[in-house]
Amino acid sequence: MTTAGQVTDLARLLQQFFCQRLLQQQRASPQTISSYRDTFRLLLRFAEQHLGRSVSTLCLRDMDVELVLAFLDHLEGTRGNSVRSRNARFAAIRAFLHYAALQEPTALVQIQRVMAIPMKRFDRPLVGFLSGEEMEAIIRAPDPGTWSGQRDQLLLLMLYNTGARVSELIGIHRSDVDSPAYRAVQLHGKGRKQRILPLWQRTTQLLRAWLPRISVTPEQPLLPNRFGAAMSRSGVEQRLQLAVMTAAESCPSLRARQISPHVIRHTTAMQLLQAGVDLAVIALWLGHEQVNTTHQYLEADLTMKEATLAKLQPPGTTPGRHQPSADVLAFLESL
Repeated sequence: MTTAGQVTDLARLLQQFFCQRLLQQQRASPQTISSYRDTFRLLLRFAEQHLGRSVSTLCLRDMDVELVLAFLDHLEGTRGNSVRSRNARFAAIRAFLHYAALQEPTALVQIQRVMAIPMKRFDRPLVGFLSGEEMEAIIRAPDPGTWSGQRDQLLLLMLYNTGARVSELIGIHRSDVDSPAYRAVQLHGKGRKQRILPLWQRTTQLLRAWLPRISVTPEQPLLPNRFGAAMSRSGVEQRLQLAVMTAAESCPSLRARQISPHVIRHTTAMQLLQAGVDLAVIALWLGHEQVNTTHQYLEADLTMKEATLAKLQPPGTTPGRHQPSADVLAFLESL
């Protein structure tokens, strides 16, 4: 039993994991630290209720396969997390236990049982994206005659121009914009990776008109909230939904769509793909670590697939979509 005020091996290892492994040795990004922190907050609170003991008394031996499985089920069943989120939380737990096994070899067998839990597989849905007309309607929705409307118009155009993640967009400071030309912006991506992207002339014009309305200090967020601080994720989502509602009045196809900032990121990728930009360049543009991640856009573009199929048709034939045959064995034999 752990006496009052005594530091358990779990508390010691967890703090060493964050301070020594993540911060000092791996120099993990603030986003990674925040994600891992949130995972263990959830795990420890769940363990407290599941085991009926306070967090301060939890030990490494409590982090067994039964508890971890129950926690993963809790994430999906009670909290309603997606499989992707469940796997991300589990990856953080695995990283800690890998570190703990090196520090406490006596717990190796217990930790190996947890590490043997597989990541859950899931179907990757086809990416959703907007047409050029839909995107244009959303960008024009905010009122440029107001401070917030001018900011929102720049926000939406920057999202479309760069394909930035929300975290990258709200992390842009005044010093990240190329001056005095204002034709490029530096994004701070995942894992401390940075990339510089060119801006359209239209984006540059909006940017020039916007900059006099914010502070001249280099650390000033480019897209601040009404208090001058960086916008939050929820703030960006809220302004986007407001623009979509307004745009739907002139563009009815938007009324039945579920549109998030990530849909705009997909739209940027699809526009680049349809313009003939190589997948490797699109991966660099979006900040993908692996080109394989970018292949999802190629899978989603039926127009490009049909255009490719048309090139394979004999002269004089009318291209069309494949019609499956009822005789599947004959089909297989013909391959």
